[in-house]
Amino acid sequence: MNITVLDNKKVKYTFEVTPDEFAHGLEHAYDHAKKDVEVKGFRKGHVPFAIFEKKYGVETLYEDALNHVLSHKYQEVVADTTHEVVSDPEIDLDYKNVNRETPFEVSLLFDVKPEVTLGSYKGLEATYPKTIVKDSDVDLEIQNLLKKDGTLEPKDGELLVGDTAIFDFEGFLEGVPFDGGKAENYELEIGSNQFIPGFEEQMVGMKAGEEKDINVTFPENYQAENLKGKTVVFKIKLHEAKTKTLAELNDTWVETLNREEKTVDALKGALKKELTERKEKTAKQQFENDVITKVLDGVTVEIPESMIKKEAQGQIDQIKNQAKQYNIPYEQFLQFSGMTPEMFEAQAKEDAASRVKMNLVFEAVAKAESLEVSEEKVESEYQKLAETHKLELNYVKQVVTPDQLKKDLLPQLGYELVIESVVKK
Repeated sequence: MNITVLDNKKVKYTFEVTPDEFAHGLEHAYDHAKKDVEVKGFRKGHVPFAIFEKKYGVETLYEDALNHVLSHKYQEVVADTTHEVVSDPEIDLDYKNVNRETPFEVSLLFDVKPEVTLGSYKGLEATYPKTIVKDSDVDLEIQNLLKKDGTLEPKDGELLVGDTAIFDFEGFLEGVPFDGGKAENYELEIGSNQFIPGFEEQMVGMKAGEEKDINVTFPENYQAENLKGKTVVFKIKLHEAKTKTLAELNDTWVETLNREEKTVDALKGALKKELTERKEKTAKQQFENDVITKVLDGVTVEIPESMIKKEAQGQIDQIKNQAKQYNIPYEQFLQFSGMTPEMFEAQAKEDAASRVKMNLVFEAVAKAESLEVSEEKVESEYQKLAETHKLELNYVKQVVTPDQLKKDLLPQLGYELVIESVVKK
């Protein structure tokens, strides 16, 4: 094996494939192919290699044979500790040289993990947001619960913000109806901002039976390409306006909520605690995001595109598997989040770039500080993996090596060190 560093991002491994190695690959390829081979005079799957070669040519097995040989060569690459490869291999091979009689060369090219030049990461200053929950915050939560339990009643007079409209609509672009722009007896709470900006505001003041043309402009980032930034007209007819009557705030109503609290005072106390925990979680996330930004801003690193693509594909595959579990087509599953496959995949790539950079940086921090993952932490992670995926612990340990876990956990150690060293303002 000959190793050539092409630049600071790629490395090339060149191997000689001997006739014996290629012969082994051909045997392996034929073992997989022969079950489907049919030749008159022989049972299917029992055709001798010599007969197959005479009828079909040994060259038909070359691709699978090479793949088998290269899988063994790849293990040699993995065992090389001088370079950490991070991409699938690019194969450099002159196929005219491939034969059974004489050795030939093949090269595998990989992206390598980039070097990270760290800036400041210890003793950074960051503001930790205050988490104060006021009585008015609790009252708002109470109002939302009351509203959720409220009843809609028909009303006379004008449609107001907070009312619910039952109406028909049809959208026109340059006088022509467009797909997805029509509905009948649609129910919409005015002020909920479910429709594009300007739509709901123009409905305020309408009365049952009234018809109106509403002029609006779709946002530039709207998912439908033909409507981005376009001004359209919606012709609407209001059938009915309804207003919500709130439930009465008392102990009897509290008991209907299926919560542990049975009185108004107990409910307010529980809501205050929940709001406090929620705000503290948000404040912690905001604080840590601020710290991460400060660390990443001082870093220099050139990330291979292959690392980002691989990370993004993992996220896409995860969503596809979730859709499959629910027996929902991938495209339809994404629609629940208001996204097209193109929008989601672009977002996945953006998220992946951020995650890859963070992992590289905090791994570099851990190495700079000579941090090591303890055996206790490894064991704890094995337990978590087994519980999360509902697998036997021993099976997880067979599939994932301790070295793999330590490698995955190392960035977390660097991250924890950085956060613990922050000077809070």
